[in-house]
Amino acid sequence: MPPSRFAVPAEVPGLAARRIAADLLDGVLHKHRTLDDQLDGAGAHPGLKSLADRDRALMRRLVSTILRKLGTLGHLLSRLLDRGIPTDAPRAQSALLIGAAQILWMDVPDHAAVDLSVRLVQSDRRAAKYAGLVNAVLRRCAREGQGLIDEISMQTLDLPPWMLARWNAHYGEATAREMALALGHEPSLDLTVKSDAAQWASRLHGEILPTGTVRTLLQGSVTMLPGFAEGQWWVQDAAAALPARLFGDIKDKAIADLCAAPGGKTAQLALAGAQVTAVDRSPARVARLRDNLTRLALQAETVVADAAEWPADAASFDGILVDAPCTSTGTIRRHPDVAWLRQEGDIAALSALQKRLLQKATHLLKPGGTLVYCTCSLEPEEGEHAIAALLAGESGLRRAPVESSEVAGLDDIITADGDLRTLPSHLPNADPRLGGLDGFYAARLVKS
Repeated sequence: MPPSRFAVPAEVPGLAARRIAADLLDGVLHKHRTLDDQLDGAGAHPGLKSLADRDRALMRRLVSTILRKLGTLGHLLSRLLDRGIPTDAPRAQSALLIGAAQILWMDVPDHAAVDLSVRLVQSDRRAAKYAGLVNAVLRRCAREGQGLIDEISMQTLDLPPWMLARWNAHYGEATAREMALALGHEPSLDLTVKSDAAQWASRLHGEILPTGTVRTLLQGSVTMLPGFAEGQWWVQDAAAALPARLFGDIKDKAIADLCAAPGGKTAQLALAGAQVTAVDRSPARVARLRDNLTRLALQAETVVADAAEWPADAASFDGILVDAPCTSTGTIRRHPDVAWLRQEGDIAALSALQKRLLQKATHLLKPGGTLVYCTCSLEPEEGEHAIAALLAGESGLRRAPVESSEVAGLDDIITADGDLRTLPSHLPNADPRLGGLDGFYAARLVKS
């Protein structure tokens, strides 16, 4: 009998990407795992190894689109479902989200989006009974979905209510709304280049931001882009590149970078000629930092230690960068899972850690030395309030306000106290993909 009679049928193209997307969504929404953990390292999804580059890019865009639009999708599906989203079959929920996101925001034919979501449900024992429901709801979504979205376009549904309420209170409702809208767009790729930004902007089909960062809309594997293997640049949001520049001239100065991994700021300090000691508590993250420095041909001493407990000599550094662990709410534009993984209660515990790190940094800093504190958080407790408390308790520290000339004249990102505060809505562009910054806070202090 011909062997072909026993051949395993080929899987429908695109189904594997959607299956992995469903698994990652389940990891974020039901198991509280970060996307980074599921995409890289020891905990990465096993199916990623066999996924073609094109399918991997589709899968990532699917997941990020759903997480960016999760509130809108939930509202929309509740309008299209008589009894709400099934709660006893997570794969049915994922299939509805995946299908609706493709229909509404991605360049996927409606019939393909519906068909592949139905197949996703049929392949899951608990969800198979909902195949007919998924088919009917997504077909209705193709007909009516855009109209329903237009009805709620002025609402900010895609952030947890607690987070939006905090931003309304701290930044004002108009600014909070601008921030929320900016987070709804997939961001560009930002690169810090070692030299000749104009050449790299040209080669990478990008543009140079006022601060010197090269911003490009190129997609695909970063490691395949020109200049990566040669160590000519590294990926770093334009806002994240600002704090390390606040030290000024640091050639031959001893600088400690606390909580340093993955190493973008360490690389900046080393490139500026400093003698850098990079400290991080995670061996895996320090290993990645070392790999990045090797690729970039930059030197730094690396230490695996809890920075708050690190037994370095007192008053031994000319400068210290504290890039403190935080809620990371400023990175939602690049890490949309953060919005749904963080809880308001996380702020207090992280604020306590930030206080310990600031006290340690003050102890390690030489008289006349500079301390730069930064967080990628939009929460005032992790920024403005932390520095106010430090200055109130440490008479030997004073603020050194950031000057307009240090941030390319972007006065909007300097606070009344002279600190740095970037928002997702800053640096607007006619093409929203080319606008925006991560939310960062940074303050520069000098020890008397």
